[in-house]
Amino acid sequence: MPNSQSFSFVSDVAKIVSGTMFAQILIFLSSPIITRLYGPEAFGILSIFTSITVIIDVIACLSLQYAILLPDQEEEAVNLLGACILIAISISMITVPVFIFGSDLIVFLLGAPELKPYLIFIPPFVLISGFFIALNHWNTRTRHFGRLSIAQITQSFVATGTRLGAGFAGFATGGSLIGAYFLGTLVSTTTLGLQIYRDDHNLIKKSISWHGMISALRRYKKFPIMDSWSRLLNAISWQLPIFLLTAFFSPQIAGFYSLGFMVFQMPMDLIGRSIGKVFFQRASVAHLDGTLSILVEHVFRVLVMIGMFPVLVVIILGPGLFALIFGKIWYVAGLYTQILAPWAFVWFISSPLSSIWAVMEKQEFGLKFTSLNLVTRFLSLMVGAVLQSPIIALLLFSISGFFVYGYLNVKMMLLSGVQAVQINRIIFADIKLCVPLMIILIGLMIQGIDILFLLIISIIYGVLYYSHIIRSDSQIKKLMREFKLSMK
Repeated sequence: MPNSQSFSFVSDVAKIVSGTMFAQILIFLSSPIITRLYGPEAFGILSIFTSITVIIDVIACLSLQYAILLPDQEEEAVNLLGACILIAISISMITVPVFIFGSDLIVFLLGAPELKPYLIFIPPFVLISGFFIALNHWNTRTRHFGRLSIAQITQSFVATGTRLGAGFAGFATGGSLIGAYFLGTLVSTTTLGLQIYRDDHNLIKKSISWHGMISALRRYKKFPIMDSWSRLLNAISWQLPIFLLTAFFSPQIAGFYSLGFMVFQMPMDLIGRSIGKVFFQRASVAHLDGTLSILVEHVFRVLVMIGMFPVLVVIILGPGLFALIFGKIWYVAGLYTQILAPWAFVWFISSPLSSIWAVMEKQEFGLKFTSLNLVTRFLSLMVGAVLQSPIIALLLFSISGFFVYGYLNVKMMLLSGVQAVQINRIIFADIKLCVPLMIILIGLMIQGIDILFLLIISIIYGVLYYSHIIRSDSQIKKLMREFKLSMK
């Protein structure tokens, strides 16, 4: 990757990471308090609500938001933005009768009657989320990543403050968690929208038209016709554990899973999603100028180096860490996270790389992959349900996900021109660095050493691990220098 392009990539990632980091640190620091105010049942109700909204959010713009990054002409991109806004309004309106007249059936199928009073909030939430999705991708196209950082920080402050305030006031319920989630999303969308209006309203007003929106829809019809179905199936497969764990076991079991998954998502979001937002824009350019393989190998290497260490620590210490940090009641959540860790690692890597099929307009592959993912996840969870064991359900879920997402990563890299031998070299080089810690932790656990001491050892080793990578790897060393410069 040319130096100027590398610096630009790191600079853009840094702008997103700075906001995401602040938001996630706030969530992490407040989590031990929130998990002692709210029980697993409350988190279970929140997880069901968010699972429903996440699925609908995927089709809120019918995947047309991804096309906003692709046109050469700003006028065409503006009309795609307008089309996304109109689609979001339409989808939201369609959901109104579903959640008004179908609420009894929905809570019956999910086995969660506590959810019924909150279903009416789903249509307005979908509308707000649809706006945010469209504005976010316009923001990515214009490379004003600082705007997104401000929106993320605002969302975190509002949502966390609301959860803590309601909990201390004696309203530690699933409804309070849902209200905080809704309010945080509303404020962040408003914040981002006002910034875009301030800077881009003249361009948008001058360029948008009915004819332009219809033409843009025709040009990028593969996104709503093919890609939206692919992403819908993917979203359903992601939320299957919440629905099936609730229906076959209880909202409490879903709450344990939800917290474990949320904690894993925090570091994943901090790096994977931040890189992914910039990677999609850069990959669109690299595909045209013939440097896609260089970009993909570069990003893959960074993701493996970053993700390997924390995943291995969770695999070994998961349950004890959760009990120590969040309270003894959350030991089970740590066990679930321990089971899911191998799958989470390959998913973390795939989060940015999966956008390659959209960049190369291979939506047919995306649909096939998400169908496979949905089927394997459903079968894994159903076997656990039949055996009445959430442990078996999540174990099979993790195993199938590890291989399915592993296949996706390899396929995307080969598609972009990266050699298979280089993939293996990157992975095994990093595994060798983590083996000593694994031996130390397992040996001390056998001796019955306290979990706090093991955590301290892991932190020290982690500092040494990342310091060694920064010092010894020329590519990472250059990235760190560019990162520091970009933050000035």
